[in-house]
Amino acid sequence: MNASNVSRRIGTTLALLAAAAPLAVMAHTGTDDGGHHGFLAGALHPLTGADHLAAMVGVGLWSALIARRAFPDLIWAPLGFAGMLLVGALMGLAGVAMPAVEPMIAASLLVIGLLVVTRLRMPGVAAAALVGVFAIFHGVAHGNELAGESEAAATLAGMLAATALLHGLGIGLGWAVRRMGAWAPRVAGAAVAIFGLTLLVRMA
Repeated sequence: MNASNVSRRIGTTLALLAAAAPLAVMAHTGTDDGGHHGFLAGALHPLTGADHLAAMVGVGLWSALIARRAFPDLIWAPLGFAGMLLVGALMGLAGVAMPAVEPMIAASLLVIGLLVVTRLRMPGVAAAALVGVFAIFHGVAHGNELAGESEAAATLAGMLAATALLHGLGIGLGWAVRRMGAWAPRVAGAAVAIFGLTLLVRMA
């Protein structure tokens, strides 16, 4: 199979995954109904929420597309997102309430999608800070859901493990397509951005 066919197949997969995201269940609809219990439940939780899933994969994808070298360029944004996700989750567990959590999560999809489309390069610290701001809101949403749960720590550990997995998935996909043509990641990035914009419009 030649590089063109590989690029086409990967691009189609990315586009389908991103386009299907709005059909999935939101990760933080406000209540858990007791669904958060332990590491495994925490690990599965981001995988069932289209907004969190798209954001985490998108961060990894963007990192791979703009990296000039594998290390440390690939890890700046994922580390920034995961680190600030943890900070936000701890804030939520402590009862900290932040305004506009849902709109900011939707805005994160719009911004991350546009970053993928444009392949905008920036210093590693800046990339980590940019996605980290949005990650706080993702984390607060999770932390508010987990407040009062007896297994909150284990559940949060599972969520962080899933976050790292999704970042890794995005990095792998981005690294695979970065030299095979620009259209595939742009289609996926555009789908994520449109997803975020659609959520913002619905909240207006």
